[in-house]
Amino acid sequence: MKLVYSLLVIFPAIFLVILGWKILNWVWFKPKKLEKCLKKQGLRGTGYKFLFGDVKEMLRMDAEAKGKPMNFSNDIVPRVMPFIHKIINQYGENCYIWTGPRPTLLLTEPDLVKEVLNRSFHFQKPPGNPLTNLLAEGLANYETDKWEKHRKLINPAFQLERIKLMGPAFYASCFDMLSKWEKMVPAEGSFELDVWPELHTLTGDAISRTAFGSNFEQGRRIFELQKEQAELVMQVFRSVYIPGWRFVPTKRNKRMKEIAKQVESMMMDIINNRMQLIKAGNSQNSDLLDVLLQSNSKEIEQNGDKKFGMSLKEVVEECKLFYFAGQETTSVLLVWTLILLSKHSDWQDRARDEIRRVIGDKKPEIDDLNHLKVITMIIHEVLRLYPAGTMLFRLTKEETKLGKLTLPAGVQIFLLAILMHHDPKIWGDDVEEFNPKRFSEGILKATKGQLTYFPFGWGPRICIGQNFALSEAKMALVMMLKNFAFELSPSYAHAPFPVITIQPQFGAQLMLRKL
Repeated sequence: MKLVYSLLVIFPAIFLVILGWKILNWVWFKPKKLEKCLKKQGLRGTGYKFLFGDVKEMLRMDAEAKGKPMNFSNDIVPRVMPFIHKIINQYGENCYIWTGPRPTLLLTEPDLVKEVLNRSFHFQKPPGNPLTNLLAEGLANYETDKWEKHRKLINPAFQLERIKLMGPAFYASCFDMLSKWEKMVPAEGSFELDVWPELHTLTGDAISRTAFGSNFEQGRRIFELQKEQAELVMQVFRSVYIPGWRFVPTKRNKRMKEIAKQVESMMMDIINNRMQLIKAGNSQNSDLLDVLLQSNSKEIEQNGDKKFGMSLKEVVEECKLFYFAGQETTSVLLVWTLILLSKHSDWQDRARDEIRRVIGDKKPEIDDLNHLKVITMIIHEVLRLYPAGTMLFRLTKEETKLGKLTLPAGVQIFLLAILMHHDPKIWGDDVEEFNPKRFSEGILKATKGQLTYFPFGWGPRICIGQNFALSEAKMALVMMLKNFAFELSPSYAHAPFPVITIQPQFGAQLMLRKL
């Protein structure tokens, strides 16, 4: 009996000692060891602070920057990522910070960025916090074999020929929005409108039509829930990841799980209804969901094994990603384009002249959009100044060579696209000016052959929806510029801030005038 009693005391004690050691190693010994390794290679950065690293200072500076709008300027880095901006100025390029107990290397050197993006099997995305993954997993978050399988299955839905077929859906979504504007804007004079929610509705309607054969009203609840989830995800991003914290029933955790459950249920209904139509032979094979389901079914049939295709749960996650990324990327591109064209009426006039010359009064089609050089230059310049995503994330899973560096396992890497897009050493002294002419001879000439511009990522993992987003944006711009002229409203407050993508914090109030 004494032996049993002794064991009951000893085993829990041993367990607690082991657990305590693991926690101490995670929050102190391992970070200090990694810090020593980075310093030994000549890298500079902030000193490690127990558990939180630099997170508290990041939050303080983010809140301060968000507290008031800025004077109109394209020098947005100090507001969008104030802490990183400060650290880069203090320590120079290729320095490090601490996101909790993990060191994070800040990369802005083009050759090193290119190497990281090219070697996608060596530099993988960090495993997502289980809470942030509730927004959407899918292709963007998968790695190695699973990523390859999903990319192969989804690729047919985003081929150029398929996107050409989406032209009428893009047109219909734009037509509906402009019809509404026609009724709001008087024949003479101008009308103030916050175009940000309008563009959100436009791109939501376009992804609903092209991906799910429905319209924005049918998908409205999903968009609302995903928008709320994105805001909660940003709160999680700005906190220290503690293993197991997702199980703590905090108000935020419960709400995030509730949203994920509701969205999954709605998506499952859409998918099940479509699968029934396909089985009955009533599917039109006309939208992204049709193509995805048929591509998946074909792969399973050809290989005679379900493991070669996606599970229903994985299809749901890809559809959640369609909904979120398909709406967000294009809406933020359009809103910053309209804001900048409102500020620079000369480029607005040039774009309108080109539209009249190339398209005239006819209904625009996808093939026409490819001949709009000025519109393309404008879009590239907007994406340079206001990229939808500010950075890309990678992680070393094992000791890895990068240029002259040897990075130990467990180092996170931020590829700072927005800093590279705003670097005067790369773009010249007019780096903060809106100057689409810099792209007049294409991206390669503008970047002098270096990897200094990657709004959709780069390398094997470049965004699969790039052509979709650009085609939709061009269609919308053509139709808006043909019908309306834009100026900034006196009530507009310039305040770019990150909610996954860079958004206008206080809206985008423009003065619209009929043409």
